Formats: sequence, C-alpha cells, structure tokens
Amino acid sequence: MLQKVLIANRGEIACRIMRTAERLAIATVAVYSDADAGALHVDMADESVYIGPGPASQSYLQIDKIIAAARETGADCVHPGYGFLAEAADFAAACATAGLTFIGPSPQAMRALGGKAAAKQVALQSGVPVVPGYQGDAQDLATLIQAADDIGYPVMIKAIAGGGGRGMRLVSKADQFADALESAQREALGAFGEARVLIEKYIQRPRHIEVQVFGDSHGNVVHLFERDCTLQRRHQKVIEEAPAPGMSDALRRDMTTAAVRLAQSVGYEGAGTVEFLVEGGNLKHDAPWYFIEMNTRLQVEHTVTEEITGLDLVEWQFRIAAGEALPLEQDDIAFGGHAIEVRLCAEDPNNGFAPSIGKIDEFDILEDDGLRIESGIGPDGGEISPYYDSMIAKIIRVGIDRETVIDDLRVDLQDVEILGVKTNLAFLYELLGHDAVHKGAIHTGLIEENLAALTPASPPYSAIAEGTRALMAEQNSAYAPHARDANDPFNRDDAFQLGGARNTKQQLFIDGQPCSVELTWMPEQIAVTIDGIDAGVIEPDLVTGEVISDIGVMAPLSQVDAGAAHVLSDMQHVTVSWPVYDVHAIDMAGQGNTVRAPINGRIARIMVKSDAHVEKGDTIAVVEAMKMEHVLTAPCAGRIAQLYVGQETQVTQGTVIVSIETEETA
Repeated sequence: MLQKVLIANRGEIACRIMRTAERLAIATVAVYSDADAGALHVDMADESVYIGPGPASQSYLQIDKIIAAARETGADCVHPGYGFLAEAADFAAACATAGLTFIGPSPQAMRALGGKAAAKQVALQSGVPVVPGYQGDAQDLATLIQAADDIGYPVMIKAIAGGGGRGMRLVSKADQFADALESAQREALGAFGEARVLIEKYIQRPRHIEVQVFGDSHGNVVHLFERDCTLQRRHQKVIEEAPAPGMSDALRRDMTTAAVRLAQSVGYEGAGTVEFLVEGGNLKHDAPWYFIEMNTRLQVEHTVTEEITGLDLVEWQFRIAAGEALPLEQDDIAFGGHAIEVRLCAEDPNNGFAPSIGKIDEFDILEDDGLRIESGIGPDGGEISPYYDSMIAKIIRVGIDRETVIDDLRVDLQDVEILGVKTNLAFLYELLGHDAVHKGAIHTGLIEENLAALTPASPPYSAIAEGTRALMAEQNSAYAPHARDANDPFNRDDAFQLGGARNTKQQLFIDGQPCSVELTWMPEQIAVTIDGIDAGVIEPDLVTGEVISDIGVMAPLSQVDAGAAHVLSDMQHVTVSWPVYDVHAIDMAGQGNTVRAPINGRIARIMVKSDAHVEKGDTIAVVEAMKMEHVLTAPCAGRIAQLYVGQETQVTQGTVIVSIETEETA
C-alpha cells in the first residue's frame, strides 16, 4: 500500500480523501493558498504546504508547486480529487516523471477520454451512440458557425476540457452564436487552461444518467451501476441520486455495458464516470440515448454510489493505484436501497443565485445513521472566498426507498443551522418537494421551467425583526455590559418618554439594502414595522443585553467588529446591520450613474472605453467569481465618464467599475 499522499485539492473532497487515507494508515499532506490558510482540510492533514495566492491559477493549478510540495514532504503519491488538475494529462505525466504515483488513470487514457471531442471519437469507434455534432480541430469562428448551421439550432457549445457546466452555452439562434462562443471560450480558458470547444445538437428535455466505472492494471473493468444527475441549473448539478428512478433493467444493462466497453477500449485504470443523455425524459428500454462525455476522475456525486453499494470508492482508487486488482468482480457487485445527495451552496436564490461570499460563523446539522455530511466547513464555520466554487457541503441521505429518502432529506434540510452567508437551503427543500421530483418525472430543464415556484419569497419580516432585536441587544450590551436597574425608567434604553406611545425610527440595512425600521414599545413586547409593513413583535431583554433566539439568531461579536446580526428563519438567511456610509460611493453618486461589482471577483472583460456612448442595457463589463461569469449592464444611456478598473483587476463587492454621465448630470 502507498505510504503518504499529497492531496492536490481543497475543501470537502480533500477532507473526504483524508478520512479514507487515515483508515488505510496513509499519511496525508494538504496544500493551501492564502484564501485557505485556516481551512478545515489544512487542519485535518498530517502536514501542509503553502502554494500561493488565492486565485487557483496562481496556486492549485500550478503543477510545479504541487510537485515541489510532494517532494518536500516525501509523499509517494498524489490524489487530485476533482476539478483543478484532476483531468490534466500533463499533471499526471509530471507526477510520473517525478516518481510519484498519480491516483487516477494514465495520461494516455486521460488524453483519449478526458477531452470531450476525443472521447466522442473513441465512443464512435466502440459502437457507443453519441450526440450529433462537431468535434474537429479547426476552432476558427467561421468553421464553428458553419458547424452550428449544419447541425441546426438550438445547439450546445461545450468546452472540450473540464466539467461542472463551465464553458457551456446553449445557443438558440444564429445571431447569438459569436457572443456565446467568446464567453464559453473565455470561461473554459480561465477554468481549465484550454479554450477549445465542440458543438452538439441540443437534446430536448433529456435525463442525465452517468455510469461509475473502475479499471485496474490487470485488464479488468467493472461498473458500479448508474446515478441520475438530471436536476441541474445552468448545466451544474444540484441533486444527484442512485439508482436512477424509473430505470428499466434493459436500459441499465445497455448503458453499463457500453460504459465498460468504452473504458476497456483504452485500457482504463482507476475511477471514471461515463455520462449519457436519454432523450424525452423517460428511461424505458427503447428510449434513445447518447454518450456525451467521460470524466476521468472521481465525481462530486460518488457518495450516492457508495451508499447503495456499501463500497469506499476512494479506497478502491488507492488500491488500484498501488497495483492491486479490483477488489470485486462484476457479479459480486450489487446495490440496494436509495441515496440522494443535495449540494448546499453559498448563493442567493432570490438574486439570480448570485454567490454569497463571506464568513460562515456557524454550521451544524444533526446527523444520524442514514445521513452523511461531506464538507470543508467545520461546526465553528469557515470562509467562502470568491476564488473557488460556492459549495459548502454535500448532504446525503440513504434509505430503503426513494420516497422515504426524499421525505427524510427535507426534514434534514430544516435542521441545518448555518449563519453568515445566504444559501440555497430553502430552494433545495422546495425542489425536493416538487410533484415532478416526487414522481421521478424529471428532465434537465425542470428547474428553469419552475424557477419562480422553486425560488422562495424574500426572508420573512419576522426574521428581520429578530435581527433588529439582536442588534439592539448587542448595542445595549456593548455600551452597558452590566445589568441595569429594570425599575429605573431613566436607566433603560427603550425609548422611554413621559406621555404617548413610546416609538423610535431608525435606518438599518437588510442584506445590504437600506430600510426604515419603526419600533413601538408595549408592555413586555415591541411591535416592529419594516418600511411601513407590520413585521410582528419581538421580546428583547434590553436589561441584560442577552440575545436568546429559537430561530438561529447570532449577534455579532461586537458593534465595532461587525455591526451585523445574522438570522436563519424558514431555511432563509438574512443579515441586519447598522448603516455604514461609503464616502467614496457618495462622491461617485455626484458624478452620475455608476456600475458596481455585484460580488467580489475578477474583471474578466471591459466592454467599453472612456467617452464612449452607451444605451441602457449595453454590456459594460464581465465579472468572474466562483467560476461563474456575471454580466454588468448600463443602468441608463449616456457617456462613459470614467473607467475605474481594468481587465484582470480583482474587485470587491460595491467597487465602482465605471461612471456614466447622462444629459441630466452633464
């Protein structure tokens, strides 16, 4: 068995690998960037090595730094996890050159199957049906436009490298193709260091089914059945499950046989996932199905396969990399029960699923025998940075049947306690409760078609009122840390006055937006009104300053440090804070309309020049954060008065990108 593994990754997958390594008595080495200096995976490892700044391109994607860290610590193998360098054949080759065992397939197999275009050629040669499309070497605009015209719209543009929906664009009309291609290539280059794409026919309302395969160095290849990854948003998986609901035995046999045949054709070793689309949304024996790609690595959703088979896929990876034969033959592999995984992410469903960046102050969930949590965030919290994806944790529930698992998982989501950032908790809860999901009548466009119903309303006013209470109590405690005399009306901070209703108004910020909060004191309660709307009553202890809540309030440590209260109510998160006045923003407001960065990120592209005229809605810039692109548009027509940042600049939320001078402000 191998002796010491360097894990060339971060977050929950690094922690996941470490748990199996520890059980197998394999020492672990973590690598980390500036953004991950205090991360859980660093604390869990036996050793850790610093590899550079936060951006992945300067740290986790630096092959020479990873190899140097392995040599420095005496590691004899490298596990790439998924993402980053997991499917980089050059990285696998560099490990071999350095005398390190790469926990994954050979560089040759990765080159044959890791790129979508090359994999389609292998599939065709192996007799596996593929989606009609273009996967040629020519990448000039004219060739790709002609290919799309020949295929017929709508078409999908897909980066040939990587996964996770990055570098993918759906194009419905010919006049949208050039812009979509440029965006896909830019995103793919930033995420994978490879800008080439292929063009495919867009399959309407498909199911997304993938088959887990394993091969060893002795010529053996087996499958571990299928997973259903149909529930997606923007081509990124949201919920995965195994086995696929409604899968016929005949279709399962055909797909798994094709997946094994594909892996055998290149002498595949290690873990791999063969992905298919099934047209029309059903999984009957005669449903049309197509190979789309193979991921030559472990998948995020490998957990549901583990839960229904009782196998540790990471252990299999280690044993195969050490030269052992597959632990089981095909006839000895079986599955039972049902498992579902949901991806808990730091994002705001009420704001277009924009990433929510910041400090997680608390993260906890009640675990039991049927519940599994995979996370890079510990109970005491952690940091969500703009440099990596937004996933906080994978929550996996296993049970005897699918209906029971769905019901139990919805209860699990209600039990999650997380404070500090917005999450998709309520969205996941609603999605699991959707009638089509319960019936298994799903397709990849289901979320987009039902987005309004699945996206929860804004946080309840009661949560805002609770945050207001926490702020008041925290302020009271800060200024008067010792208990006051409750019987002395002149020593109470409760709007005491000699006559009439005791009433105060103050300006607060709710999730960064200003609002007016009115408090009316009554015996033992305070009535709260938010922007003129009744928000119910609160019962603060203004004497001691204590903040006690049954819905998850966590007061800030001090007004000076934070000045904000985080509330979790009905699985929705809200932050209530005192106003903080941005002098720079006030100055800018006097110069006309401005376009600001909506989140922390990198300016991927500036689309305008100084003095240029823009119309309302014109694209101004593209900000990249958490592996997603955010297009910023002009709020009005006018002249670009000033550009404040350039391309590749790292910006924080609220940074002014440009100011626009209108006729009224000229």
